[in-house]
Amino acid sequence: MSSTDTASETATTAGARAHARAQHGRSAEFMRHIPPSSSPTAPAGIPAERLVWSETVAPGGYSSAVLARGTRLRFTDTTGDACAHLLLHRADAPHERLNVADTVKVPWQAYLGSGHPLLSGFGRALATIVADTSAHHDALTGTSTRAGNLERYGAAGPESTAPAGRELFTLAGLKHGLDRRDLPPSVSFFQGVRVQPDGTFRWLGSAGPDTTVDLLLHVDAIVLVANTAHPLDPRPEYTSAPLLIHAWPARAELDRLTSGELLGPLGPEHLQAIANTDADLTARGTL
Repeated sequence: MSSTDTASETATTAGARAHARAQHGRSAEFMRHIPPSSSPTAPAGIPAERLVWSETVAPGGYSSAVLARGTRLRFTDTTGDACAHLLLHRADAPHERLNVADTVKVPWQAYLGSGHPLLSGFGRALATIVADTSAHHDALTGTSTRAGNLERYGAAGPESTAPAGRELFTLAGLKHGLDRRDLPPSVSFFQGVRVQPDGTFRWLGSAGPDTTVDLLLHVDAIVLVANTAHPLDPRPEYTSAPLLIHAWPARAELDRLTSGELLGPLGPEHLQAIANTDADLTARGTL
């Protein structure tokens, strides 16, 4: 069907309604699966009926969700060219959000991996990385900006050929009452960065296809995700690929994490951050 034919069909309200209703039940390559139990990409070992979020995020796309404490969130890079830029805000107090400086400083580790807490500026744990088959991540350079993408690719808008991460985060945040001032520096998964002895950054790129990262949430959280080219990616063409997202309830794992059963003994800084979170939730009457 040509675009002219479609325009003709939707020229009236009745025609537009009929066209819209005809799309019901159709699937697309890049979409959220509703209900999540209809997911065609459920992770091995996780029954689809347990899923609370299943989505394929397009290259240069974004998504967001509000997830409960004790949810396990998995990102999957199927091709080796996805880059999941992530921001976390507390759902009950969005002014408390991911603080990248403390996430690096408090655990004495600049490189993200299994066992690394994602901290807020209040000394509390928002999430913990509980599984990682990639080890190519970045908590140092943030996501791409409009100015940077315009200079490199000649485009930066959300609907352009080279969407900038900050532009996509802005759209994702607006869906939850957040604006640009609520969007701090982010972390990213699947495209690694290392610091050289002279203080410069070296881009590692991907660990390859079919790698995953799992987070366990310590709070009810607003999750914002932008799937864009990494700002240090040296390739001349804007490079991105589909990103799979799955989430399911795993509240019992919070106790196993703290006790050391899930990942082994946690560092004292990590345990204190979790204790700070639990104390705050107890004071609010939500734990």
